[in-house]
Amino acid sequence: MIRIAFDKIYAHPLPEGHRFPMLKYELIPAQLLHEGSITTDHLFAPQPCSEATVLLTHDKIYFDKLLQQTLSATEQRRIGFPQSPQLTLRERIILQGTIDCCFYAMQYGAALNVAGGTHHAFAERGEGFCLLNDMAVAANYLLHTGAVKQVLIIDLDVHQGNGTAKLFEQEPRVFTFSMHGAHNYPFHKEQSDLDVPLADGTGDAQYLHLLTATLPELIEKVKPDIAFFLSGVDILDTDKFGKLKVSIEGCRQRDAFVFHELKKRGIPVAVAMGGGYSPDIKTIVQAHCNTFRTALDIYG
Repeated sequence: MIRIAFDKIYAHPLPEGHRFPMLKYELIPAQLLHEGSITTDHLFAPQPCSEATVLLTHDKIYFDKLLQQTLSATEQRRIGFPQSPQLTLRERIILQGTIDCCFYAMQYGAALNVAGGTHHAFAERGEGFCLLNDMAVAANYLLHTGAVKQVLIIDLDVHQGNGTAKLFEQEPRVFTFSMHGAHNYPFHKEQSDLDVPLADGTGDAQYLHLLTATLPELIEKVKPDIAFFLSGVDILDTDKFGKLKVSIEGCRQRDAFVFHELKKRGIPVAVAMGGGYSPDIKTIVQAHCNTFRTALDIYG
């Protein structure tokens, strides 16, 4: 059975002006349960990630600032959220959720975290609504414990995974692949192992053509023991910040292609949701739920 990481703190309320991005985290599992796509047996609530595990990836000085609530005003503006103990706890639970998803994926083929995909977090700082980098922490934990020897990160959020790219620029055991809007945030891009920048207005046909021409060859080259898939839905034509023109159906086909390519090679995949900023929350929830529905259809 596919397992799904979710905790109520994922939808942790924020001060006015910051609440909308958090609504989807409560609505996604609620919708999947309501329609019968999943039952409560699919869901698990992670515990907070340990400090020792966090520090395999992040600097102690920065992590201490998060714990002690001593981020400067500038550091908080870069992240985009005001600091709070609950927000730090939320991030640590998301980290552990992605780690746990890795081990469930090794059992069942795939596992999904309702949150995560915090790919703008660097070792020594957070930015772009990301405090700690969940896929980087999980990858480093798997490598540190010897659970895997080679990792592939498939980042299909509309924004480049700049923090992830920087964290692994000297780590040959982790291959970072980012297919993103060329003119989207972050405006200074880091160098992933493979970057595929997309022109503004890229639609279904071109997007899927590039993905299908790139991913199978990449998987064969890297030969990962596990893959991470950041399935952001900010590639949609309705997204406020995305600048691409991918439809909901095109986004679903993207997910299906990634899952099929990994499953037929026997590569487990841990999935995190990433971004989505369409004005109508129903659009965001529908697109994210499609990722879960597609995984359930393919992996059972």
